Amino acid sequence: MTLALTHAHGDRITVTHEATGTELFAYVYRPEAAWEAPKPYLHPIRTLTGALVTDYRPNDHRWHKGLQLTASHLSGQNLWGGNTYVHGQGYLALPEKVGSMAHVAFAEVAAEGDHVVIAERLTWHPYDGELWAEEERRIEVCEVDPDAGSWSFTWSSAVTNRRAEPLRFGSPTTHGRPAAGYTGLFWRGPRAFRDGQVFTADAAGGDLMGSQAPWLAYVGEHDGRDGHATVVFEHAPANDHAGDKGTHPAHWFVRTDPFAAVAPSWAFHEELVLAPGDTLARGYRVTVADGAWDRERVAAHRRGRPW
Repeated sequence: MTLALTHAHGDRITVTHEATGTELFAYVYRPEAAWEAPKPYLHPIRTLTGALVTDYRPNDHRWHKGLQLTASHLSGQNLWGGNTYVHGQGYLALPEKVGSMAHVAFAEVAAEGDHVVIAERLTWHPYDGELWAEEERRIEVCEVDPDAGSWSFTWSSAVTNRRAEPLRFGSPTTHGRPAAGYTGLFWRGPRAFRDGQVFTADAAGGDLMGSQAPWLAYVGEHDGRDGHATVVFEHAPANDHAGDKGTHPAHWFVRTDPFAAVAPSWAFHEELVLAPGDTLARGYRVTVADGAWDRERVAAHRRGRPW
């Protein structure tokens, strides 16, 4: 179950499952097109048998790149990419509002057995390049389970506001467009995953846009090969904040049509305000599995796997 790590410096880190020869993922940190709000991302992500579960620069949204941390409306800037939503006018080409998340350095890049750690420091910038935030990011492969046909990794980010004024995390929904609360960690599935099956710990299906649950699973069917894959997105317990909005304040942004997409939104209905010097910390676990898992199998797999 040994994992091998290859670092092409200045470009990407690739992790391979040696027993199968499958490249599980690549973490790409070289800058790309400014119009697409450059930022590091994971793509491709694959199951243990090599089935692809991410998309890259699809023709409908060129700035969708695998799995990446995004900020669609951040104090008037767009660190998401592409056009910017303006209430009453729709999506406008406003390049002067498109910012970036820049790689600074790796604190740790290591592989031992079936455990991989990628710890990185990044900076967040508006269009003019000013320093708005510093991020400590950690991506860690935490489990490889050939018997279950799955593997899992965690993504943790701590974002500290370096401005002299609050950072306001929003979304198209906080700016007037219904059911478009995308911001935070965002996954774009392959085109073949359109019309996939989605369920949570609390709901077997239906319209889950804007719902709240500790985890959400997306089941898609492959093109080019038989079978399905399941991707499970799970909140870290530390994400919980008791209050009148419940213990899971993040709302799921999820679409199966016209494309497959999932994000545990940081600002679905209301802006998230980060005071100067304060740090926003969020963590997630993602499980990538061969086959079409159901709610019972996801729940069984999660039991006995503490963070």
